[in-house]
Amino acid sequence: MIAKRIALTESISSTESFCSLRELCAELAISDATARNWIRLGKLLPEYMEEDMPYFSRSYVQSIKDEIRSGKNKALKSRRNKKFISGNAIYKNYISGESSNINVLKFLFSIIEEKNIKLSLDELQILIADCALHLIADREGTIITDPDTFDPRSLLAKYLEGNISFNRYDCFIDDLISDKRAAKDLLDKYPTLFHLEYKYEPSNDILGMLYISCRNLHARKATGSYYTPRVLVNQLILQLNFSSNASILDPCCGTGNFLLQLPEFLHFGNIYGYDIDGISIKITRINMALKYPSAPSDMIYEHIRQCDFLTSNSGKHFDYIIGNPPWGYDFTEGEKNFLRYNYYSASGKNIEAYDVFIEKALACLAENGKLAFIIPEAFLNAKTHMPIRKIIMECSSIRHLTFLGNAFHGVNCPCIILQLVYNRKPFSTIGMQVKDEDQSFTIAKNRPVFADYFSFTANDSEYAILEKIKSLENICYLKNHATFALGIVTGNNKKFISNKKTAENEQILRGADVYKYHFAETDTFITYKPERFQQTAPEKVYRAKEKLLYRFISSQLVFAYDDRQTLSLNSCNIIIPELPSLKTKYVLAILNSRAAQFFFQKEFRSIKVLRSHIESIPIPAADTKMQDKIINMTNKLISGLPPHEAMEIYNELDSMISEIFCLSETEKNVICKAIDTNRSFLY
Repeated sequence: MIAKRIALTESISSTESFCSLRELCAELAISDATARNWIRLGKLLPEYMEEDMPYFSRSYVQSIKDEIRSGKNKALKSRRNKKFISGNAIYKNYISGESSNINVLKFLFSIIEEKNIKLSLDELQILIADCALHLIADREGTIITDPDTFDPRSLLAKYLEGNISFNRYDCFIDDLISDKRAAKDLLDKYPTLFHLEYKYEPSNDILGMLYISCRNLHARKATGSYYTPRVLVNQLILQLNFSSNASILDPCCGTGNFLLQLPEFLHFGNIYGYDIDGISIKITRINMALKYPSAPSDMIYEHIRQCDFLTSNSGKHFDYIIGNPPWGYDFTEGEKNFLRYNYYSASGKNIEAYDVFIEKALACLAENGKLAFIIPEAFLNAKTHMPIRKIIMECSSIRHLTFLGNAFHGVNCPCIILQLVYNRKPFSTIGMQVKDEDQSFTIAKNRPVFADYFSFTANDSEYAILEKIKSLENICYLKNHATFALGIVTGNNKKFISNKKTAENEQILRGADVYKYHFAETDTFITYKPERFQQTAPEKVYRAKEKLLYRFISSQLVFAYDDRQTLSLNSCNIIIPELPSLKTKYVLAILNSRAAQFFFQKEFRSIKVLRSHIESIPIPAADTKMQDKIINMTNKLISGLPPHEAMEIYNELDSMISEIFCLSETEKNVICKAIDTNRSFLY
């Protein structure tokens, strides 16, 4: 499990009567922009305004949360808030699907849901303590009484009464139970919650599963908490060749999932885990005591500590630093000031937690030590991560890069396993091992690498084609030679978009309406009154004599031609090429070609088509005769053809474009193999 800056309260705990916009956003797990938009639309009602800042009564915020959880509030039931609907849920894939404890946990949560039990954090720790006692008893082979008549509930009761002891484990259990009287009251109030029997399963983090599943889902998302599925932990661990005396740190260990998966031959004396969440640390200590029965209790306390890795300074250097650092954590202003002062990767306006964790981890590695983190794929190419990429290039190299896709349950965020070797040398690609869903390869030669973005999805033969395309003499680019614009952002599509044509409204396109070369006629209409919308481009862009429309959310380049001044929403963006001597329809054909798709896919590997991507695509120049020949075929695809004919024309057109790119038959085959030829987006 990963480290996460988890708030230790599940509701607003300040004694003040009102909360700020920022506090409301934290409680509802939404962004500042979303909250302001909901205020504008009347979905959220501030109690009063002070210097243009809204303030809300705490009882109102709590009522909103309760209504979202219960489903009564339909207005705020967006994709971002569906997590409120079921506060207690099994966190899928966190432990082995064959675990005998899964059904026990499901039964436990069904009771909590059915009885609408709301556990405080202190009460949750008592529930965890009960589970831990059963795991310890099972691990140690302790027989409390006749198993045929033994009531599992009596295990916690006997422990609270002092009638049983588990010796070295008692101190860790006591850490979870701050008030034995309150624990007895909870046991008497909800006896069915403690009438369960858990089995010890090596390397399965049952205690962590219980903890994270009981915590409200919104607390994890709001604090950058993405708990790592067991299969991903194992994948990361298996890529590391540990020596028996290696020192290992998980700086954001959570409940210890990564540490539980470490090879058995490692000694606990070389294993360390930090986290800022006190409950997680208590659980990790129990997990380590179970995994390493000979480890002294005082060593477990010393090595598994509640602390902030980013602000602490132990002076120790490690051979391996592993884990899944927090994503998207919202630092306070004080924390931001500290980080900006101490970390180069925190120099920008927005500070990403995992960037700073990587910077600190590199500083805490021994020479030739290895860092292995699970982080979002955006780290490789998003502009905001350029500072940390610069740091990496100065002192380390990537040894393994594994593309995982959307590996976290319910989270639409492609991620990677990034393994670095800290060798105090300039970045080198030689020997880098890359793996994705389609292929696995090792880079044999050193490639030029720039901090603007890291692109390592091309094997050596594919990379040679990319370099060839870039080096062609007749290449030009759309950067500084095109007008780009977003489609209309209405701020409320339900209000402004209609499915009925009237005398006042007109057709408006979404990204899904756009195909290569043409767009579909739709039944979505809008009355164009830009002053009412949240964001629009200048009207002259929408009404241009000719323009290209493209899908914004897409892993493929999909461009359509428009000379009818058609409006579009922001999922369908706009480009007006302005390349000297190159006609718009010719540029359209190049952008829709397999060569361009290959370049886009291998250079950027993105599910969004950004302006910077389009500006980087090489456009080969051609004389007027060749352009007209290509445009003649392009016109057929713009007019719309039956599928078979469209594919036939497209293949013929693509063959001509391949010749302009000077591609051999072998290179064309490499391109076709590399891209998704099953989705043409022609019709």
